[in-house]
Amino acid sequence: MDFLAATLRLWAPLGLAALGGALSERVGVIALGLEAKLLAGAYAAVSVAVLSGSAWLGALGGMLAGALVGLLHASLVLFARVPAVLSGVGLNLGLLGLTTFLLRAHGEAGLSTQARFPAEVGIPLVIVLAGLTAFVLTKTPLGLRVRACGEKPEAVRSAGLNPEKIRLGAVSAAGALTGLGGVLLALMGLGEFTENMTSGRGYMALAAVILGRWNPLGAAGAALLFAAGDALVGTLQNAGLARTLPPDLLQLLPYIAALLALGLVKGRGRAPAALSTT
Repeated sequence: MDFLAATLRLWAPLGLAALGGALSERVGVIALGLEAKLLAGAYAAVSVAVLSGSAWLGALGGMLAGALVGLLHASLVLFARVPAVLSGVGLNLGLLGLTTFLLRAHGEAGLSTQARFPAEVGIPLVIVLAGLTAFVLTKTPLGLRVRACGEKPEAVRSAGLNPEKIRLGAVSAAGALTGLGGVLLALMGLGEFTENMTSGRGYMALAAVILGRWNPLGAAGAALLFAAGDALVGTLQNAGLARTLPPDLLQLLPYIAALLALGLVKGRGRAPAALSTT
């Protein structure tokens, strides 16, 4: 039961980040900045919750921070013509450095709040948002435009629409989703922000997007598998296996599983056609 509870708890932020990644890549912008959006969402959520005393306002602040990072990523890619991979990695490193600097400015007191969300809110939130994202992408005119931007942006332009504006909005919305993942990571647990608290979850979420074949429901499902691998590490450590195996090796297990999973599905899914051009 502890393993299942840990899996579901870890799935909430990872699943939301995977949803954000799927939305960004379906519109044609490589989602390598998920780590930055998670960090921004987590830091902003705790900061706003500290100032306001409200977890809900903290959630709003975290989503806004994630959306702003998404907006910056999309602007760099679409208007400054910075390669999406370079922009994503730069944002990841930049947000890690910025949040670390801001955290250390708080001194030994750190950054924590009593305004938290109960662990039970995460799972239904991921399920509802995964279903809603899939519905919007596949059953609405807006979703058709989003998918067209990721497949044939020239067709969108010939229809009199601006694919850059659609991409800008979609990547900002993807940032808000991922930022909400950072909110849950910070406020659904101890209610604190710690240095590099995402610990590579953004990269794991991106792997879930690819494993889920760029489908929101598939990405969320793949994120659940990776969350189970992460929970397994904690279970093995609690079982005393850390005394016989190096702790660093145990921490690598979820990432090794992600690489193996990606190797197994290589060639079985097709990325959006315009994704490689951004």
